[in-house]
Amino acid sequence: MDIEQIIMNIIIYSGDARSYMYEALSKAREGKYDEINGLIKQANDAIGKAHDIQTSMLQKEAEGEALKVSILFVHAQDQLMTTISEKNLITEMIEMTKDINALSNK
Repeated sequence: MDIEQIIMNIIIYSGDARSYMYEALSKAREGKYDEINGLIKQANDAIGKAHDIQTSMLQKEAEGEALKVSILFVHAQDQLMTTISEKNLITEMIEMTKDINALSNK
């Protein structure tokens, strides 16, 4: 697989994870909490795949293999970092939504 395809896989997995997390947030807003854990698991799996690719590239570079750093590679790294950050924020928002709904149902 060429470097561009490898980089695109990081972007694709990051985008998939972000979509799963926003879908989970939407389910929380609808009160469909039983559907959230599966979506978060899918997001974690996608992030894991992107992270595995990133780690593999870092290991190759650490072993002395010269890697082509391009704007596309920088974009992929940015997408992964942003997705992880958004996942953490959305997870907290889901918990806040649960807390608010629990308080309003008392």
